[in-house]
Amino acid sequence: MVDAPHIPVLLDEVIAAIKPAPGMTIIDATFGAGGYTRALLDAGAQVHAFDRDPDAIAAGQVMVAHYQGRLALHPARFSAMRDELARLGIAQVDAVVMDIGVSSMQLDQGDRGFAFMHDGPLDMRMSRDGESAADFLNTADEEAIANVLYRYGEERQSRRVARAIVAARPLATTGELARVVRRALGHKPHDKKDPATRTFQAVRIHVNDELGELEAGLAAAEALLGEGGVLAVVSFHSLEDRIVKHFLREASGAGRSVSRHLPGEIPGPPPTFANLSKGIRPTEAELVRNPRARSSTLRHAIRTGAPARSIAA
Repeated sequence: MVDAPHIPVLLDEVIAAIKPAPGMTIIDATFGAGGYTRALLDAGAQVHAFDRDPDAIAAGQVMVAHYQGRLALHPARFSAMRDELARLGIAQVDAVVMDIGVSSMQLDQGDRGFAFMHDGPLDMRMSRDGESAADFLNTADEEAIANVLYRYGEERQSRRVARAIVAARPLATTGELARVVRRALGHKPHDKKDPATRTFQAVRIHVNDELGELEAGLAAAEALLGEGGVLAVVSFHSLEDRIVKHFLREASGAGRSVSRHLPGEIPGPPPTFANLSKGIRPTEAELVRNPRARSSTLRHAIRTGAPARSIAA
């Protein structure tokens, strides 16, 4: 087996939450280089892994062969996990793990266009199809670009950056986009954070509909998990973590109350998740091994026996 080209984040904590064992069926919703999948398989579980990136699916075939029938790779978005497993006659699983966002391999491959560390085509598509970052930035109007930068990158000067992007069109490479943003915002080589970071995050999230995919994936996981099943989600920025936290709080009924002053008020549906964890962050030892884990947060919860809200509705 070839070592994975990245280090899975919060792996020990994810495994401790899921407690994989022989006989369990587990979904790795974000296969990537297979770090979580490998640990789950080594514990004896059966794994269905999803990835919309054809490169990840191709590279994972060596693991499919190695584990001799215990790993199924699905070249699909994780929002489709319920439909994909239904075709195989699988209605319930024991755990779902999700590692949200861009993978280390995608960041490190300049020709994928996800990062400005390597100058490459302005692409950013996880699935390698559909609208690219260049397509969006070269055709969208200034207001649409500014809205994306503000919403998904939390860029306070989104209008200034959008104006600079429109003025510099057409843009073809990651280096061109980074230089435009740096000129618009001002950039000194000793600055702790490159000002282009927020723009690259925002455009990537928009092109791949990452937050919409996350919301749909969480709903699919709720529908698939059997009673006692575990949902474990690793996120990497506040936008993702906010969605996960809100989903689990709402699903658990946290903060929900029925006023005794409103006779006849209908209580909400029974909780579908319990035992919510607090946000778990990487240890200092992990950060030394893997600095990319710095912004990661793990949240996990246990599925109750209540019908999934999407089904109950």
